[in-house]
Amino acid sequence: MLANGLELESCGNFPPSSKGTESSYRAKLMPTEIRDMDLIENQLELLLKGGGMEVQNYDSPLDEVVPVIVRKTVCYIVAAIILNEQKEVVMMQEAKQECYGKWYLPAGRMEQNETIVEAVKREVQEETGLECEPYTLLSVEERGPRWIRFVFLARVTGGNLKTTSESDAESLQARWWDRVSPLPLRARDILNLISFAVKHKEKASHPVTMPVELPCSVVCHRVVSAFLNKNNELWLLSNNQGYPHFPVTVCGSSSADLSCSVEVAIYRLIKECLRDSQVKVKTHGILGLQHSSGITGKTDGVCFNVLVTVAQMETTFGQFPPDINNVKYAWHKVDNDDLKIQLLERLSFSSVVPFLN
Repeated sequence: MLANGLELESCGNFPPSSKGTESSYRAKLMPTEIRDMDLIENQLELLLKGGGMEVQNYDSPLDEVVPVIVRKTVCYIVAAIILNEQKEVVMMQEAKQECYGKWYLPAGRMEQNETIVEAVKREVQEETGLECEPYTLLSVEERGPRWIRFVFLARVTGGNLKTTSESDAESLQARWWDRVSPLPLRARDILNLISFAVKHKEKASHPVTMPVELPCSVVCHRVVSAFLNKNNELWLLSNNQGYPHFPVTVCGSSSADLSCSVEVAIYRLIKECLRDSQVKVKTHGILGLQHSSGITGKTDGVCFNVLVTVAQMETTFGQFPPDINNVKYAWHKVDNDDLKIQLLERLSFSSVVPFLN
């Protein structure tokens, strides 16, 4: 199953059907290496557009893969930054006893059987009185796979700012803040987020990125690992078992894993793939993410489609990617100039949703 409007066979998420279609006939006539590269490049095209692909299995699993459960084994926080033409931001005044009277962005925990976007809309309405439409993911913050915050830019579509006469357990009131006037904040962590949002609204740092509704049972990464040499030749790491695809690695649920960044799962995958331990791995950010509400404990996970570069240490710099240490994996050289330009631009300008930890 694919999302974002591309057809299954044109996108290449799964091998073409073995009978009854023109595309399957063409696939049989194509040399294996060419067909494999077409599948990888079609998947890359989809991911660069913010699309997603259903997670079928895990390429770098742990000994035990445990599905996550919202509000029990994983906590998803959503927050909205709403700016007006004067670059003022919507703020809400806390009603909770531990931070009573302090101000913060509209934010809160996602509930079970709720999509990420539904959670953003609900929190904004409950805490500010406004109806809103989230229009792009701004950043993702994490403190390991158990706590993840999704910050969105959103626009007002209706409602009125909550007044003190409408105060309740959710908030005391809401207002527009000019970001200059003194305001007692619950925490100052939102100041950098608001500044980033203002800059992004003036000049977008990454394309519009919204969650794709595809189910996943764990917190995991689909890793687009790129190797680039001095001649701007580009290779992508793929898993060729079953059909060529970008590998998916699972975030762990042990005490050690929960205390580490979610990026640890990416490093584990790269270590499993490559023979040379003397490589530099850089996580650039998120091309897209996948989540779907539905069955508690079966669809509570999130899959991040993450862009990563792998480079050899300067002392061993080469024109070719590091040797593969596992027969499941292979490097595929990208010959599609348009896709190569798109990916190089995303890398050069860090045009991805940032992972903050």
